[in-house]
Amino acid sequence: MAAAWRAESARLVGALTRMTRDVDLAEDLAQDALVAALEQWATTGVPANPGAWLMTTAKRRGIDHFRRAETYRHKLAELGRADGGEEARVPDLDAQVDHIEDDVLRLVFLSCHPSLTPDSRAALTLRLVGGLTTAEIARGFLTSESTMGQRLSRAKRTLAQAGASFDLPTGSERTQRLDDVMAVVYLVFNEGYTATAGEDWMRPDLVDEATRLARMLADLAPEEPEVLGLQALLELQGSRTAARLDTDGTPVLLEAQDRTRWDRLRIRRGLAALRRAERIAAQGTPVGTYFLQASIAAQHAVAPRAEDTDWRRIAALYDVLAGAAPGPVVEANRAVAHGRAFGPDAGLAVLDAVEAAPGPPVPGPLLPSVRGDLLERAGRHAEASEAFDDAASRTHNKRERAVLRRRADDNRARGSAGPTS
Repeated sequence: MAAAWRAESARLVGALTRMTRDVDLAEDLAQDALVAALEQWATTGVPANPGAWLMTTAKRRGIDHFRRAETYRHKLAELGRADGGEEARVPDLDAQVDHIEDDVLRLVFLSCHPSLTPDSRAALTLRLVGGLTTAEIARGFLTSESTMGQRLSRAKRTLAQAGASFDLPTGSERTQRLDDVMAVVYLVFNEGYTATAGEDWMRPDLVDEATRLARMLADLAPEEPEVLGLQALLELQGSRTAARLDTDGTPVLLEAQDRTRWDRLRIRRGLAALRRAERIAAQGTPVGTYFLQASIAAQHAVAPRAEDTDWRRIAALYDVLAGAAPGPVVEANRAVAHGRAFGPDAGLAVLDAVEAAPGPPVPGPLLPSVRGDLLERAGRHAEASEAFDDAASRTHNKRERAVLRRRADDNRARGSAGPTS
């Protein structure tokens, strides 16, 4: 049931928004269809085509809604309270042609309307496109469910007040909004690739949906190397999905993954998109952070074994990325690359500089988990166990917490056994 809803919710809301021109109503109709599914599928089972079932049910609810509204308007007219304007017409939802393929993309552009703040764009996209619940989005943003519910409601009101169109923008408006759309698609991918909260380490449905959106964006802007870079990045990282969990759902780190389980089709697609981006960039078109990250991911994709990885090349690419997009996340990954390429002390030096930088502490488990890994490689197991304990206390994801605690325990045991050299 949950899997069917995850797979169909974005297409359902997108199509209903196109039909009704009202995103709030579209989401209500989709939720009504889900409630009906919960009641009926419990006894009949999930149908062969759950998307079609949900769409048909939502359309019927929509027709009922507009008919009730029309009846009410006529009653007002009979009482002499109508405003005298042009009569509203009930949308013929059954006559609408379902062009599902671009409905989700339209929904993403709508969610990234310039009238919304960046946080609201991301939250609304995760809600409408990713199908996440308000509680799940709230955990990702480290806020309360009620606060996130209010933010989502305000975002939808803002879209209504701005008269936001569901049509795909064109010309300069599309170009201006493209960066925001790419950022949100990447956010949805990351939420699926490593969930910020909950029971599961990954949400492959979000990985697949974000990758599909990136492909559509690449078709929409085939001469933009950064759009191609985004597609390449998501294809290459997403290719590892099947290898990132063992049989009981425990996360498997990159170096321990069975690379024969990587999706070779996605790797070919990703490398092809990256090569197209490189050809366009060679003609003088500037590249950006997605292109650089895709170039890094490609180094992993072409290495037959973990020990064949060209870490010096990756470290050099991270040096460039750090100049283009400075920040603690990039620096943490740069520390990993330098630690692999030049030894753990080199990585720790990069990490020390991040933590010594002015500003508030960096939240989340990333920095202490990277420190723990580097300390473990340096044979400083007692310190590594402390770092992993710290990282475990900072994550909201159950699977990630279990991995970090296991690594802390392993290092504690090795540390208590005395020095290894």
